[in-house]
Amino acid sequence: MKKIILPLLLLLTITVYGQQRLRVSILGDSYSTYQYYIPEGNEPWYFDPVRTDLTDVSDVRQTWWWQVVHDGGFILEKNDSYSGSTICYTGYNDDDYSPRSFITRLPRLGSPDIILIFGNTNDSWCGAKLGEYQYGDWKRADLYTYRPALAKLLNDAQSRYPNVRLFFIQNTELKPSFVESTQVICKHYGVPVIQLKDIKKQAGHPNVEGMKAIAQQVLEHVRKALR
Repeated sequence: MKKIILPLLLLLTITVYGQQRLRVSILGDSYSTYQYYIPEGNEPWYFDPVRTDLTDVSDVRQTWWWQVVHDGGFILEKNDSYSGSTICYTGYNDDDYSPRSFITRLPRLGSPDIILIFGNTNDSWCGAKLGEYQYGDWKRADLYTYRPALAKLLNDAQSRYPNVRLFFIQNTELKPSFVESTQVICKHYGVPVIQLKDIKKQAGHPNVEGMKAIAQQVLEHVRKALR
């Protein structure tokens, strides 16, 4: 009897494990916000009810990340996105954005299997300095520039979340120096870059059509990487 039961239990365990859905966390800026779906205190760009002066996105199900999670058959673990946030500590008007930076929010992503980092838009827009390529021995002053900050973000992500799949989503219409720097640093850490293209926007932010395009492009890359 035991000879029959043990193999059956093993088969059941393998089957249940194989059916487990992967958990996804989002670390982003305004493009990934939606009111009431991000931590309290984080500033949204997409509001409920919709602000039509900003966007035509009127339902959380129209956001790129909701579509990725739903259509990919995943589970949303955490969405820690903050409108206007930067990867480095420098923000608009040269303000100190360290409290809202991607580096600061990284530890709040729960226990995901996949992390989608959608950043660097505000770093490019706000005029943050690039800095030098630096892959260790970071001092606080270094993190006010983009290249050292992104390197530390990816380094910390791989240390804090071992065996978690990381993807970096890169926006369209960014300064070429930021696009290139992101590709170089992500390659150093072995993190795939999902370079977006042809994203429709309103007030600089994806509209309903743009959100759908982002979701399709992200999901295509993630599925391919998970095969």
